[in-house]
Parts: sequence; C-alpha cells; structure tokens
Amino acid sequence: MAIQTKALVTAKWLSDAVKSSRQNVRVLDTSWYLPKLKRNAKSDFKKKHIPGAAFFDIDHCSDRSSPFDHMLPPLRAFKEYVGNLGIGNDTHVVVYDASEFGAFSAPRVWWMFRIFGHSSVSVLNGGLKNWISEGHLITDKYSKPEPTDYKNATINRSWVKTYEDILDNIETKKFQVVDARPAGRFRGVDPEPRDNTEPGHIPGAINIPFTSFWAPSGLLLPQAQLRELFERAGVDLNRPMCAMCGSGVTACHVVLAARECGCPDVHVYDGAWSEWYTRAAPEDVISEGRGKQR
Repeated sequence: MAIQTKALVTAKWLSDAVKSSRQNVRVLDTSWYLPKLKRNAKSDFKKKHIPGAAFFDIDHCSDRSSPFDHMLPPLRAFKEYVGNLGIGNDTHVVVYDASEFGAFSAPRVWWMFRIFGHSSVSVLNGGLKNWISEGHLITDKYSKPEPTDYKNATINRSWVKTYEDILDNIETKKFQVVDARPAGRFRGVDPEPRDNTEPGHIPGAINIPFTSFWAPSGLLLPQAQLRELFERAGVDLNRPMCAMCGSGVTACHVVLAARECGCPDVHVYDGAWSEWYTRAAPEDVISEGRGKQR
C-alpha cells in the first residue's frame, strides 16, 4: 500500500497502516481542551489511545515567550520536538484528537506540520470518536519513540497573518477573514473562555463556526456540502482568505475544509481574537454586547 498524503485518511486506512510494518507512519494524539473544561488531555491519552500513538502537546510545542497561547514555535524548537517523537522527514504523520466533535485540535497540528514544510501529514477523519465507533482497537500501552534527527525544516511565513496585516486589511480588504468561533462569541453575546477578554469580532469578518464543517458522526462534510457552507456564509473560494478563532486552534478547520474544496493556501491569524482584543482600538471590536471600553 502506498503512503497517502491526502489531508484526510479514514480509520480503515490508518488501521491497515498501523498493522503494516512496511509503512513509515507515526500517529499523534494531539488532543487539547480549553482550560475551563478542566479536562486533562495527557491523562486521557494514558488511559486510551490508538495503538502506537504518541502525544503531541500544542502548548509545549509553541513559542513559550509569547503572552498568547500556543503561538507557532521557533523553527529549532519544532525540529527538536518532532524529532523526539520519532518523526523524520520521510515520516507520514497522522494526527487525531479525542474531541466529541470528531476533531478539535488535530487540524491545528496538521497545519503546523505543513507550515514547517512537512507535506506528508494527514488528519484522521472522525478522530478517536469515529475510530472507536468503527470498532478499531484502543490501548493504554505506550512505548516511547526512538528520537530521530529531523532535518531540512523551513517555515512558510506567508501563511501566517499578523495583527498589523489584519488591521491593514480592514481598509484594503485584500483578503476575507473567516472566524471559526461559535456564533455567540462572534456576535459578542456569549462569553469568551479566557479571562480579561470580551467577545466580538473584527470589522468585516465572516463567521463560520468550526462545528459546521463536521457531520454528527464526526466526519468532515463532503466537498459539495463544504462548498455550499462557504457560499452560504458569503465566502468567495476564489479570493484570498485568512482564518482565525480564539487562539489559533479551530481556525485550522477553515484551512482544512477550504483545502478539501481545492483552496490550499488559506492563511491563519495566529494571534487570533486573544491578541486582537488586547491590542485593537474599541471601535475595531464589533459586538452586540459589552465590547471593548476605553
């Protein structure tokens, strides 16, 4: 069986790949939860995970000097972290998480690998939820991977938008901004999960909650339905697009869905709403609620 490099792989494909000694596949449990949920992803991993999986911690593999959560790590830190997970340049990485949605944090790690030049990376469609529902094995046994020397990493900075890029775009409108947060937070009527941050949105942003991309089974919607979802929201798939959310995690669902629709170069505002609310002028925090006070 040849290595796939599609953005999505099925549970059946991964099960066959895990059983095959001929395939250079590394499975990563990338589960992460908002702190207020008080759910420990590492503890959950120790109790049950896909056989052979290692745990990828997005808070650890990040820019630890930033005041904002899990910003992209420096190039050297990424190389060291993934090398310690036994990943080489020729490894096919398959990421998943244990979210009830079928995916939550896995698309973020998929995007991270791609931005550091590792194109052989896929998301397990449906995550652990679908893996279990299809009857595949889980385990509590873990063997630490043999470290490798990860080489030749690069970083594609053009896929990352900064605060200044977003601010300038309010006037220039060079690209569409798609916000993946739930509708209530986007509108400003439901609270943000982080302290000292009020809900709302950037002027001109379009809201497509990340959960909209996934069927109740946890599987990503078919391409035709994804296209309809973008069009219904007012997104032009032929124009440049930047995705965002609260801290740069669920924004990557927009990137994944757009890629499935034939749009491979969607950018991400890595600072996300956390940075925007901190730095933006009150008039640039659009809200039906309290907004930002002077």
